[in-house]
Amino acid sequence: MSMLAVARGGSILVRNGVPLARVKYGVSRAVSSVTEAVLEKPHATSKTATQAAAAETTAVTGSKSFAASIFKGELSMHQVLPYPNALNEEQSQFLQELVDPVSKFFEEVNNPAANDTLEKVEDVTMQGLKEMGAFGLQVPTELGGLGLTNTQYARLVDIVGQHDLGVGITLGAHQSIGFKGILLFGNPEQKKKYLPKLASGELIAAYCLTEPASGSDAASIKTRAVRSACGKYYTLNGSKIWISNGGIAEIFTVFAKTPVRNDATGETKDKITAFIVERSFGGVTNGAPEKKMGIKASNTAEVYFEDVRVPAENLLGELGGGFKVAMNILNNGRFGMAAALNGTMKASISKAIEHAANRTQFGSKIHTYGTIQEKIARMIMLQYTTEAMAYMISANMDSGATEFQIEAAISKVFASEAAWKVTDECIQILGGMGFMKDCGVERVMRDLRIFRIFEGTNDILRLFVALTGIQGAGKHLQVLQKALKNPIGNFGTIMGEVGKRARRSVGLGSGLTLKGSVHPKLESSGELVAKGVDQFGASVEGLLLKHGKKIVDEQFLLNRVAEAAIDLYAMVAVVSRASRSLSQGTPTAEHERLVCETWCLEASERVSLNLRALTNSTVLQTFKNMRAISAATVDNDGVLAPNPLGF
Repeated sequence: MSMLAVARGGSILVRNGVPLARVKYGVSRAVSSVTEAVLEKPHATSKTATQAAAAETTAVTGSKSFAASIFKGELSMHQVLPYPNALNEEQSQFLQELVDPVSKFFEEVNNPAANDTLEKVEDVTMQGLKEMGAFGLQVPTELGGLGLTNTQYARLVDIVGQHDLGVGITLGAHQSIGFKGILLFGNPEQKKKYLPKLASGELIAAYCLTEPASGSDAASIKTRAVRSACGKYYTLNGSKIWISNGGIAEIFTVFAKTPVRNDATGETKDKITAFIVERSFGGVTNGAPEKKMGIKASNTAEVYFEDVRVPAENLLGELGGGFKVAMNILNNGRFGMAAALNGTMKASISKAIEHAANRTQFGSKIHTYGTIQEKIARMIMLQYTTEAMAYMISANMDSGATEFQIEAAISKVFASEAAWKVTDECIQILGGMGFMKDCGVERVMRDLRIFRIFEGTNDILRLFVALTGIQGAGKHLQVLQKALKNPIGNFGTIMGEVGKRARRSVGLGSGLTLKGSVHPKLESSGELVAKGVDQFGASVEGLLLKHGKKIVDEQFLLNRVAEAAIDLYAMVAVVSRASRSLSQGTPTAEHERLVCETWCLEASERVSLNLRALTNSTVLQTFKNMRAISAATVDNDGVLAPNPLGF
């Protein structure tokens, strides 16, 4: 009885007589189409209630994702400590042999300014990339590629991002998303047919999802594919916009609505299906290259499909399983964006340092002034953190991790915003010189702007991070509710939760700690992570209890949850990386310790600030004010307040 009372007193199960389990289903129904796709799972109709509960308990408590675990107020360290490295000696040696020639190629052959002016990658660069095998980095060697791991791939795109993001988009649109679906979901025949020519660069690939009326809401696409009466082909009609490589690709991964019949109910519904489409099928055309703000070297065009006959054997994955294909492609590619933008930041930092170390103003080198020193330090912290995330995620993927979608989304958001800030500060340090075209940084700035928009806008990805994590927390609380129905059989689970809440109620925290897991010199930073996770889990639970299924409509709150989650993952990434350097006694270990400590001190403050915003009455009132301000502005078709002069 006492255990039950404490548990209920902690408000973990019921609010106003409504079982918290309902939260899970409300959130699941209302999340964006992107989130629904990632969270899609088969319905366990064949299991008994007991088996289903047991399976769910295992799924919830057995998660190895750090980012998923913090939403439950837990520390899952499997993927973050110690800092992972999935390269064996042979793989490491092969990668080292690739780094120098790739770097030399981009320094001596590729001309980013010329590519930008021509609005295409120069032919000599394209040919050189093909000869190096750059179009098939992760294609298995037996199919003509280099067979690189995710970590090896990350290191090479790091180099590309350091030199030319326009070329990076051409390569990335081709292999990171263009034919990634064939790698992940293609059957042996499809792989054998397409991958060799794609790996050589003889054929270029593109990923076709976005439509004129369907951006972030991928579920609303209009392109349709209808199966023929004979069953041998599908007729594809529709159009896709802003397709990278759209005007030069010969192979397209296309997502279209298809009628799918449920054999159990006899009902037919439209579902998204993925197809491999060849330009040679006929009926595939494209518009003129788009005029863009940045990444001008890459080709972007609208692609049209008119009565295209797609052979049934070109269906990619399962009929009606296109969402799974689309989102897995994006989830598997986001780490590469973080790696590439890490390279971009390193290049911007180098330019800034070269100037700051040599420019004299008011009798001193400008790097001796506090204002410039703060800029440089913050640039380094952002770059170091991005790099720590990118290679942590790639190593996890190479080690067989399957739960990394939250971490991958975090890395994309963090890296794209960090690179923008770092390059902006580079221009500021350079002053007027940085604003000049010949300096080359203005091109990088233009190129960077798109990264906060494509492959999932950062706004949508923040909601994805928050809602995916919150749904997992709702499942966790549902498991606890089921456990209380059989307290004797679930004694350990209940007592662990009761103990955690009892400690928290008297101000002792839940007992989370990273002591013994991080280097002794970084224990204080590790404890900031543990403290933040404890506060974060309690705050998420409070939101679930207060808002229930309506939490999906509270985007002001969800954005603060996402910000806190991003900072917590960034903190553990730098603590882990710096701990490894200290343990190995590397020459830069003390420098990394300073970077880590400084980052964690500031990030911890941001976490606390964002979590307080979830319940602070003053902050909540500002959210209401913002809603009203926005509504009035929209109703007025623009600015309401008149000029202070009155005319």
